[in-house]
Amino acid sequence: MESANAALVESARATARRFGLDAELVCAIVEQESAWDPTAIRYESGFFARYVGPLVASGQVHPANETEARSRSFSWGLMQVMGQCARELGFEGAYLSRLCEAEVGLEYGCRLLVKKLESAGGQVTRALELWNGGSNLQYASEVIGRMERYRKG
Repeated sequence: MESANAALVESARATARRFGLDAELVCAIVEQESAWDPTAIRYESGFFARYVGPLVASGQVHPANETEARSRSFSWGLMQVMGQCARELGFEGAYLSRLCEAEVGLEYGCRLLVKKLESAGGQVTRALELWNGGSNLQYASEVIGRMERYRKG
């Protein structure tokens, strides 16, 4: 852990504890997803086509609000939470860019991780595969390999 990230690591640990999650796992996901950059964003065109486009077509996301629709297809912040996932988890902010605020992004990232772990029956490897959506077949082992860095001795 770099000292420049110490405050973010502590925030990630505290948020993980609030959700009953393994702090080392949360920290490893953050490192893997954003390298501890809270302003990290990435547009996922395939996610838009598969998940958000149909919501626009059915009127569940108003077609006139293209910014909202496209924003749901970005991964945001420290844990790279998809905007659509944050909305499904109850994020009501006017702008999904608030997920780049460390505390907000960690909150929704941990909420999402809890859901993935529940879906995976508590199996961490399977939950990480669900988190990643299959775009990197080595994702789970890469994250698990990072966990040791965040173990307190």
